[in-house]
Amino acid sequence: MRKVNLPFILEEDALHTRVAGVDEAGRGPLAGDVFAAAVILDHAHPLDGLTDSKKLTPAQRERLFLLIQEKAVAFAIGRASVKEIDALNILQASMLAMTRAVAKLGIAPELIYVDGNKCPPFNCQAKALVKGDSRIASIAAASVLAKVTRDREMEQLDLEFPGYGLAQHKGYSTQDHMAALRELGPSRLHRKSFGPVAELLKYPGQTVNK
Repeated sequence: MRKVNLPFILEEDALHTRVAGVDEAGRGPLAGDVFAAAVILDHAHPLDGLTDSKKLTPAQRERLFLLIQEKAVAFAIGRASVKEIDALNILQASMLAMTRAVAKLGIAPELIYVDGNKCPPFNCQAKALVKGDSRIASIAAASVLAKVTRDREMEQLDLEFPGYGLAQHKGYSTQDHMAALRELGPSRLHRKSFGPVAELLKYPGQTVNK
């Protein structure tokens, strides 16, 4: 069995187990759900061009999005809603999205690599790796699936909630987004527990825009 091409590393124990990589997309934005993906790759067949989704162009991510789904042993997407983010906090909602993604895999992994410094409570061995999306191929694949899935949803929601520019900034706190928030007020897509949105809702008469 061949190891994954550099720059990825793959621990020796991973070569003999079903390894799932897990990553999330959407922790930072002011609007929209947080998504997570779980991917079990066939490490005998590395995916050309695969790397951390943040280092890829949109066109490259779209190509890999299809390739990962075609070549992966298993993959799944989980999410946590804006209401869950506001109720639990963004860290716990991200963990929830990750556990939902793994639960939907259909194949039980024996080892899970999670991007970051914390792991949700999985039913198998799990390891958190800072910058794991640049170190482990399955995490990189998960980062691509989560990012593309969330971006596509934000583009669709831009049609339902015009004026905020969701298709362009994907819910992040850009200058244009903040200007739209001040003009239109927060929508039900906006995370009321996040500082800039919570601050706007303090003003008299300001309510959530349906």
